[in-house]
Amino acid sequence: MITVPAKVKDRIAAGLKRYQPILIRARDQDINESDTVTILMDILADIFGYNKYVEITSEYAIKHTYCDLAIKLDNTPRILIEVKAAGLDLKAQHIKQAVDYGSNSGVDWVVLTNGVQWKIYKIIFAKPINTELVYEFDLTAMSVKKAGDLEQIYCLTREAMTKSSKASFLEDYHTQKQLLNKFTIGQVLLSEPVTDAVKKVLKKMGADSKVSNEEIYDIIANEILKREVLDADKAAEAKKKVAKALKPVAKPAVPKENPAEE
Repeated sequence: MITVPAKVKDRIAAGLKRYQPILIRARDQDINESDTVTILMDILADIFGYNKYVEITSEYAIKHTYCDLAIKLDNTPRILIEVKAAGLDLKAQHIKQAVDYGSNSGVDWVVLTNGVQWKIYKIIFAKPINTELVYEFDLTAMSVKKAGDLEQIYCLTREAMTKSSKASFLEDYHTQKQLLNKFTIGQVLLSEPVTDAVKKVLKKMGADSKVSNEEIYDIIANEILKREVLDADKAAEAKKKVAKALKPVAKPAVPKENPAEE
């Protein structure tokens, strides 16, 4: 669980109280994209803590085209933000445009938003370039009283993006989301340490001593887990990660002592 500094929590709480009614009114009045950008620049400063005149750049140029907003820290773009009108539903084609911006500029993180809805994407620089929706939220429904809401907002703040370690809280949150899902946990349940533990408990409960790990594995795989948890592409990726985590660490070879000279 992320610990949010009290000062930042207070700023987020005050910002939500101020801007939630503004965003609801903007959505209901179907204001245009330009006016939505204006509101978002204030939100990025007053809720997320960025310097409006130094760290928030509008019309950020990327290979002869422009992204609506960019967050720059130490003069380096860290987050690209593609903005749509407050009353417009976010569509798949909007995602492609925002990801194209990120891939062309080498920026990992892209936010697609209309002010109300926020979609946070991680760009995977592979061949071909891929993208992953890490999380999304409705800013008008967020509350600092809910730990999950507070964490999701905090991950996008200036404080979280400039933490002392190499990875930002946004990177950490992404890693956590990759692990805490049904595919990874499904593979953990099928791993030998877990079936071993189940077998020990069953024996204490009076099960036949001949109960095998294979029998337990079959029951978990065929009667407890859903097929989508085992058959999806993400399941294969999760299986590799679990196997790697359980792989014994090779102990360094201990040099043999020189035989005593006669």
